[in-house]
Amino acid sequence: MNKPIVFQGTATAMVTPFRNDEIDFISFGHLLERQTENGIDALVICGTTGEAATMSDCERLRVIEFAVRHSGAYVPIIAGTGSNSTAHAVELTKEAVEVGCDAALVVTPYYNKATQIGLVSHYTTIADASEVPIIIYNVPTRTGVNVEPKTYAELAEHPNIVAVKESGTNIVKIQEMLRLCGDKLTLYSGNDNQILPLLALGGMGVVSVLSNLLPASVSEICKEYFNGNNEKALKKQLELLPLMEEIFVEVNPIPIKTLMAQKGLCTNEVRLPLTEMEPKNKEKIIALVEKYSNL
Repeated sequence: MNKPIVFQGTATAMVTPFRNDEIDFISFGHLLERQTENGIDALVICGTTGEAATMSDCERLRVIEFAVRHSGAYVPIIAGTGSNSTAHAVELTKEAVEVGCDAALVVTPYYNKATQIGLVSHYTTIADASEVPIIIYNVPTRTGVNVEPKTYAELAEHPNIVAVKESGTNIVKIQEMLRLCGDKLTLYSGNDNQILPLLALGGMGVVSVLSNLLPASVSEICKEYFNGNNEKALKKQLELLPLMEEIFVEVNPIPIKTLMAQKGLCTNEVRLPLTEMEPKNKEKIIALVEKYSNL
């Protein structure tokens, strides 16, 4: 089954910059330029890192459309259109398509804790209604539900479900998913600390949080790997590993926004119920980042 590959390499899960509780489009434009100038292969807009859960539908579409107009000529724009309501996810996906996204990233329904049968129905309904490829987003630590390998295999038969952003940590289950799906689903790592392991399993890249801050350095891992320079890819993965771990010392995107504010890239403002980083954690992570000043 020949399916489109949305991107190969590194996609940045973009933060949404706020100022006085409004979207800061000036900063957002600068952030988008910084990403494309530093070799990022795709941009994910309004995902978890983008705080889509606390944005109105109107805000989400404005941000997606802005990204399409600003950077869509350079890289694929992947819109986060997931919801715990299937009907709402269908509506969001259709609206994101209308403003020009290239693919939709659809998180598993949160809070509802759908059964595996429910997940198949959920994704099938969205994929049937979408004019762009669908990427399944599995992040069980946030949603309370995990997509099982057999469920992936069933969904892989749909011609419009093309990939998975896998943020689970069970490598054995990921291997089983690949065994069952073959080339019918493209695998992307949803965890920065698992980029190289999933590439070694046949993954095509990563949807990265850290690349908001260090786009060139994170994308180097994938670029070196796909160029056959495995040792260089491993060296870069291990070099960045402490920071990959530390940016999740508090819930994402609090730490990454803190670091970006420290660099003058945007404010550290997040929307409730998220709050500013605790002082002890902030001091620790800023000290760690200073060790990467050459990147």
